[in-house]
Amino acid sequence: MRKMKMSVTSTAILSAVLSGVLFMIAPTQKSFAAADMSAAELKTAKKEMRASRKEIRKVMKVARAKVKQAVRGSLVYKTYCVLCHGEKADGKAITTVGEGLSLAINKQTPEFFEKIVRGGGSAVGRSKFMPEWGDELSEEQVKDLVRFLSMVTDPQSRGEVVFKTNCILCHGVNGDGMGRASVLFDPPPADLTRSDKTDLYKKLIITNGGEAMGRSSVMPIWGMELKDAEIEDLVAYLRSILVVPWPGE
Repeated sequence: MRKMKMSVTSTAILSAVLSGVLFMIAPTQKSFAAADMSAAELKTAKKEMRASRKEIRKVMKVARAKVKQAVRGSLVYKTYCVLCHGEKADGKAITTVGEGLSLAINKQTPEFFEKIVRGGGSAVGRSKFMPEWGDELSEEQVKDLVRFLSMVTDPQSRGEVVFKTNCILCHGVNGDGMGRASVLFDPPPADLTRSDKTDLYKKLIITNGGEAMGRSSVMPIWGMELKDAEIEDLVAYLRSILVVPWPGE
């Protein structure tokens, strides 16, 4: 869990900041052709560019906010939950409660996590040993803890943060290859929503870069920036955005 927390708070946010700088200074295809545009066309192009910048900033802002909230939630978890649920939320903790009772935290909806945190196990038909924390924790602490639990138990959720703080400049907010910098490259960035590549292939090209896989050298070597766990989470997220059948391994 500590590894996940550190990787999200350091590399992801740093990459987001760097990407934010890049997309503000990178030229676009339209800017190269500005001299050939009419006044009306130039006005429309500038309007589209402003809208694109706003969209990317908004997405990155939301992703960074999720990370910050999860980090705060991890502190709440370490203070109140780690004794029973373990450092990695896998139930392997110092204290054991109830004979044969598993205290591992599994993937659930945010609504479920909030209900069990506030009202205890009995509020959701679970173990009576799970206490009510609604009177102990502040409203902010509950929300932060729910965010942390939602992320720590869901690779896709973690992977979404990695994607939206590192990849959207080229691959687009929706992963469709329509990022703001996509017009700069030939061949253009891949449409990840229609990829026919396996998870293993995606892991290799993310880790080693495009050139190592016989693809575009513009695709960075993310293995130098992202941790193995982040790449695994990113691949899980990419599987979730597919609009075509998953190719499997």
